[in-house]
Amino acid sequence: MKRSKFESLMSPSRLRLLQFLIGVLFLYLLFVSFEIPLVFKADSGGFFTDTLPRPLILESEEDFSYKTAPARPDNDPDLVHNPGSRSPEGNVREFKGVSGLLFNDSSFDNIGSKDELSVLHKTARHAFVVGKKLWDDLQSGLQKSDSEPKQQSQSQNKNKNQTESCPDSISLSGPEFVKQGRILVLPCGLTLGSHITVVGMPHWAHAENDPKIAVLREGDESVMVTQFMMELQGLKTVDGEDPPRILHFNPRLKGDWSGKPVIEQNTCYRMQWGSALRCEGWKSRADEETVDGEVKCEKWIRDDDNGSEESKTTWWLNRLIGRKKKVTLDWQYPFAEGKLFVLTLRAGLEGYHVNVDGRHITSFPYRTGFVLEDATGLSLKGDLDVHSVFAASLPNSHPSFDPQKHLERLSKWKAPPLPNGNVELFIGILSAGNHFAERMAARKSWMQHKLIKSSNVVARFFVALSGRKEVNVELKKEADYFGDIVIVPYMDNYDLVVLKTVAISEYGVRTMAAKYIMKCDDDTFVRVDSVIKEAQKYGDKSMYIGNMNYYHKPLRDGKWAVTYEEWPEEDYPPYANGPGYIISSDISQFIVAEFEKHKLRLFKMEDVSMGMWVEKFNSSKPVEYEHSLKFCQFGCVEDYYTAHYQSPRQMLCMWDKLINVGKPQCCNMR
Repeated sequence: MKRSKFESLMSPSRLRLLQFLIGVLFLYLLFVSFEIPLVFKADSGGFFTDTLPRPLILESEEDFSYKTAPARPDNDPDLVHNPGSRSPEGNVREFKGVSGLLFNDSSFDNIGSKDELSVLHKTARHAFVVGKKLWDDLQSGLQKSDSEPKQQSQSQNKNKNQTESCPDSISLSGPEFVKQGRILVLPCGLTLGSHITVVGMPHWAHAENDPKIAVLREGDESVMVTQFMMELQGLKTVDGEDPPRILHFNPRLKGDWSGKPVIEQNTCYRMQWGSALRCEGWKSRADEETVDGEVKCEKWIRDDDNGSEESKTTWWLNRLIGRKKKVTLDWQYPFAEGKLFVLTLRAGLEGYHVNVDGRHITSFPYRTGFVLEDATGLSLKGDLDVHSVFAASLPNSHPSFDPQKHLERLSKWKAPPLPNGNVELFIGILSAGNHFAERMAARKSWMQHKLIKSSNVVARFFVALSGRKEVNVELKKEADYFGDIVIVPYMDNYDLVVLKTVAISEYGVRTMAAKYIMKCDDDTFVRVDSVIKEAQKYGDKSMYIGNMNYYHKPLRDGKWAVTYEEWPEEDYPPYANGPGYIISSDISQFIVAEFEKHKLRLFKMEDVSMGMWVEKFNSSKPVEYEHSLKFCQFGCVEDYYTAHYQSPRQMLCMWDKLINVGKPQCCNMR
């Protein structure tokens, strides 16, 4: 019996299969033994060489056109090819990680008159002097970091973890809260069930003469105003900018345009406010959606409803049919001048809930792009004395702002190798050093479009250096890994964004040899196929496409004031809004040539500067101007080409809808 089993196992067919497998294994071992020496020989010349750019000089167009360099490795982020080596797979254009513009003390000479724009030029000179030092420090710092002992790194991580602890609760007295700038810092944000209690007292109304709040005619008495703002802010989302308002809660006891006490709630991202939810004393309709079963607005007594919402007709009808009247209890407006209140803000499953003195007042549903973990600060400002602030049920683990960078460094988000031929459309994206989340959202959404993956369209982020060393170090690591960042070597400054626009033009025509060049921001969602189709309609003509502004005048006062020294003219030239516009390559070539000759006039508003340059180009060669509202300046519109002020989560939501639904749909439901 045992012998028959053995003979069945060693049948001729199975024996031949076994012999075949042994032969394949032998050939594989033979192949590996020949391949390994070749690999070491090929890579010994510079697999781990420094990839930091050569000195910043303006190269000729021939130097930029077609260079031989290997494709970027897809699997191992630590392996970086030598830019000077050749790839056995064929020639690929070299990826340049630094802008090729030459910036020195003479770059801004002879531009305009002696006094005109002198402040901007001095700022630019200073920014490039500081930027050169930052870049030199960054290069030397990265070289030193490879030889630093691991114990020092572990010690730094330990200290960092100690400073970024996540307390379960935080309590501040009124004086302590004021001393901290009237902001309660929540190191790890909020989580489901977190609640914040505020004990405070509204001020008595005061006369308001600010024209932004009260418009007074001659003979009118001053408007009496008292209001305060409680805001959940994303303090860690961006640095050096106004933090996003994840929740804006604004009780207006007196001074609202309606003349009634109201509570207004909203969100704001990069100065773009959503649609306000106003509670004006009327209870939310029965058919209106609720938030965790709670109505959005509760009722309080108004001086124009006679204490009842029931009409006389309804009252007589109910009396005839014998229906008993329900006993209702009406409440006053929850806040009063000079009266102490206890307010509790709670994070629910579907939104925020506000109780005052133990009674539910309002609920505000979560909005796309604004999440609990981003709420890292509570601000209380306005006509209010704060007695104490207490936050509890806070998350006991950090939401990992920094480790998220490493978790998302996957090879699929890397930029594809540059093509050997010309690029049809080059998209330059303005970004800041610490906008990792915004860049990551673009990489995972519209930069995954097949036209970009096939390298027919190329997108790159243009980033200047930060004054903070740690930001520059992280930026350089990110640039080396993803291969889609071009560093413009000056210290970042909002008034010098125009220099990044010049760098985009230079990179687009010299490194990419692109037919069309587009500029957008890192919070702009781009429909790549629609944008390139719009540009292709003009063929080889000179063109300027975007959301155009005609006969706009500079503001001479306020936050965005422009002085006569900065802009002497009364009107701006026609210009496209900065979040997204397209120009033809001949216009970009003109811009770069003028800059090199020190004849390019600069202005702190980059979109106005582009309009000024195109107008000058138009005087020698006709330009086709196209105005389209689909290049959206504020938020998102139906059938958009670009959508602006999109948070990282909104970008991912819009891409998901574009892929799954097949139609451009907005995600900023405000």
